[in-house]
Amino acid sequence: MGVLSLALLTTLMIKLPTVPGGLILSGLFLGGMVIAMILVSCLVVAFIIRLFFKRQSFLTIYLLLTVLGFGIFHYKLYSPTLTIVVPNNYSGEVDLVLSNVKENILKLDNNGIGYVNEWTFEKTYTRPIVVDESGKNLDSLLVGFNASSFWSIGKSCCIETEQIYSKGFKIKDTKQKTESEPRMLIELINRKLTKTLKP
Repeated sequence: MGVLSLALLTTLMIKLPTVPGGLILSGLFLGGMVIAMILVSCLVVAFIIRLFFKRQSFLTIYLLLTVLGFGIFHYKLYSPTLTIVVPNNYSGEVDLVLSNVKENILKLDNNGIGYVNEWTFEKTYTRPIVVDESGKNLDSLLVGFNASSFWSIGKSCCIETEQIYSKGFKIKDTKQKTESEPRMLIELINRKLTKTLKP
């Protein structure tokens, strides 16, 4: 049990630097705080349980609780690594729009727009694998939102007073030296595929 607990803790520490932070705090710092809370709360709960199950050793109960706590935290931190296909020679903004689709649409249209279900939208934070239609890997051209979070979160207004939500990043144009103008996502999406939410 101790080996499993230590293994889960180690893999959590490896994963935390890739987790998005909040405001000025890094994912590693916030995740470290959660781990500390798990360790302390497991101590308290193990002490209480030990009062009722005196035959079990305190250490066994504590390790079992930490395995459970670290396991749940692992699940909360899980992020799928998406494989996105863009048109050949595409550059500019990429947006994955929150959708009602069962299967994610990750082959983007000519505007760099794809559609993902709510689970994928909520869970995804890791850097994706991006290739063009010919299979060329575009990783070196990807531009994330900032140092602590690769994906930007956007909302656009409105479809019948409801907003659309998207996650995005950019693909650099190696030939273009000037910044492209921001686009109106609401004008480019397939409304039949888009899930709308009240503000």
